[in-house]
Amino acid sequence: MFLRVLCGEIFSCSQLHARKPRIAFPSPVEHNQIWLPAGHWYPPSVNLPNSITLSRICSIPLLVWILASPHFSSEHGTKELLASALFIAAAMTDGIDGYLARRRDQITTMGILLDPIADKLLIAAAFIVLVQINPSLVPAWVAIIVIGREFLVSGLRSIAASEGFTIEASELGKFKMVVQIVSVVAVILDHHWKEWPIYGHYFFPVHWIASVAIWFMVCVSLVSGIDYFVAFWSKIDRRVVKRRRRAFILSRRRKPVTPAQADRDVAAST
Repeated sequence: MFLRVLCGEIFSCSQLHARKPRIAFPSPVEHNQIWLPAGHWYPPSVNLPNSITLSRICSIPLLVWILASPHFSSEHGTKELLASALFIAAAMTDGIDGYLARRRDQITTMGILLDPIADKLLIAAAFIVLVQINPSLVPAWVAIIVIGREFLVSGLRSIAASEGFTIEASELGKFKMVVQIVSVVAVILDHHWKEWPIYGHYFFPVHWIASVAIWFMVCVSLVSGIDYFVAFWSKIDRRVVKRRRRAFILSRRRKPVTPAQADRDVAAST
């Protein structure tokens, strides 16, 4: 009998040791991290849309170097053509990375964070350099308006995210981006060509288009900034009204104080 009990205890203990606890590892998609057993951690995985976004960020110092460096000559327009091609290619990646992320179901936290940062860095760097190379068309106050509008929208979106809602990009904001691309390319080309010869006596009025594009871009930037602020203020105002109404309802729902409880409170205070 004793041997039977002893053998049963040994068998049960061996079963307990054989059953190892299961460890729940987080999903590889969450926070763009890959966790493996035995405590190994691999850095965030960069997919194709994120790589395109990072390439747009890496093109910014190259664009600044081409426009501001004396290594490229403006005698034959090499600097202007190279900078325009690089800026157009970088701007086109703004739509490509978003399309691929939605098509391939690769929307990640890294992409959501880097995409608007890359857009704002590209536009801000371009206008700061244009103030240096072509101040007659892009004075400092134009760059201040453009960059200030980007800071305003970023701040409003951050506050909106902290309140639990998002402000989506409007059609006016997307149109503003297109106008900014046209104005930047036109001002870069205006640095060498005031008129682009096409055929015979026909020419392309680069300077006139650059001037109109800059003023139109300033107006669209101001209008789109006001549009974002109005959308933000309307949602914040509704949120504040709901909070006040909820607080009023909660205050009205408080239980009335009975006479016996009031006597006890008076006795405790004395």
